[in-house]
Amino acid sequence: MIESASLLAVAPELVLTVGGLVLMLVAAWGGEASSRFVNWLAVLTLAIAGLALSTSLANGPVAFDGLVRADAFSAFAKGMIYAAAAAAILLAPRYFQADGKERPEYPVLILFSAIGMGMMVSAGDLLTLYVGLEMQSLAAYVLASFMRQDARSSEAGLKYFVLGSLASGILLYGAALLYGFTGTTALDGIAVAMGDGVSNGELFGMVFLLAGLAFKMSAVPFHMWTPDVYEGAPTPVTTFFGSAPKVAAMALAVRVAIEALGPAGLDWQQIVIFVALASIILGAVAAIGQSNIKRLMAYSSINNVGFALIGLAAGTPAGVAATMSYMAIYVVMTIGAFACILQMRDAQGRPVETIASLAGLSQSRKGLAAAFAIFMFSMAGIPPLFGFWAKFLVFDAAVAADLTALAAFGIAASVIGAFYYLKIIKTIYFDEPAAAYEAKGGMVENVILTACAVVIVFGYLLNPALDAVSAAAAASLF
Repeated sequence: MIESASLLAVAPELVLTVGGLVLMLVAAWGGEASSRFVNWLAVLTLAIAGLALSTSLANGPVAFDGLVRADAFSAFAKGMIYAAAAAAILLAPRYFQADGKERPEYPVLILFSAIGMGMMVSAGDLLTLYVGLEMQSLAAYVLASFMRQDARSSEAGLKYFVLGSLASGILLYGAALLYGFTGTTALDGIAVAMGDGVSNGELFGMVFLLAGLAFKMSAVPFHMWTPDVYEGAPTPVTTFFGSAPKVAAMALAVRVAIEALGPAGLDWQQIVIFVALASIILGAVAAIGQSNIKRLMAYSSINNVGFALIGLAAGTPAGVAATMSYMAIYVVMTIGAFACILQMRDAQGRPVETIASLAGLSQSRKGLAAAFAIFMFSMAGIPPLFGFWAKFLVFDAAVAADLTALAAFGIAASVIGAFYYLKIIKTIYFDEPAAAYEAKGGMVENVILTACAVVIVFGYLLNPALDAVSAAAAASLF
């Protein structure tokens, strides 16, 4: 019999499940006319799920005999996931209206994806981990190919599905190896089994498991799907892919590394350091020649994942706290940047994605140009913007863990990455004007990008709260 405490521990997932099923029926019954109604109800459902996080925390950290963790770490990650999912829903209607068709099933798919991501960050067992990851992925495959009449979107969905299926198989093989050599699928049980030394079988299982997780967070060398999917998917979907699933994958990798693979720290630390350095370098260098803003943001996301992994490589509470703080700031920067990209429309209201089209934006849309500059400077890590603090935290954690060389390399590589961010600002403010965009953007887009810009500019006022929450989240894993 399932205990009520266990059900309360997964209250956010239950809220999202009920809400998603109800809204699916509303969308099927009401058709396209119900799109706006379904959108706002989906955002309300995410808000209620966020409020339910306090209920899940009140009943202890373990539920369903260890299958689920309802701790401060999962609550922090879920809060970011739900906020990012809500933003992706709110930014979508105007984009789909320009295509001539509103999509009531879009917010429903995001709700179901959010359920899977919630299971991922709460996983206390390899079985829960895999079920949550597959639930998130199945919804994501459909979202990537959401514009059925667009060949790019269909191609993006197919690539994501094929490569995602391969990555899921690799991860499942790693989980099977760990189960075979440790005799358990529980994360804490795996840690106990590795306490007396890591066998070759356990080492191979760990490598395959981390490889599957690296694909989900689009870290090198498993990043190959990211640029094509980011470019081909509808821009609101790309906004979603660049924020919520990144948080879920990173949080899951942190939990697995600390809770399950903790005794093998020296083994997985080498893997994480290599993946972090490779992601930082490739994300910085490959973005330089891009002409499409969404492809550039794809390489930027790879680059940022590398920086976040520096905190995980430290393997300390301070390093985990730095990684989660980095992801929180990264989500704000990403959503703000894509809110700007969604306003890149020609005079007829059609989306424009070329970086060259930003030329002269400072003359025709001063507010949008300023917002773009804020987000690009912040992603480059230019003080006093909030993005600088994100990088400082992970570098500081690395130095404290005697990984000074890694921190120094990351700082040097930041200069390479800054080039393409500054290139966008140079195009906006100094190039000869291109054709002007439409006169003004949507109200929701303006509100979201303004809120994100305010957080990035005045984010240091939030430091005490962010540091306290991320420290509490990290402490719950140790």
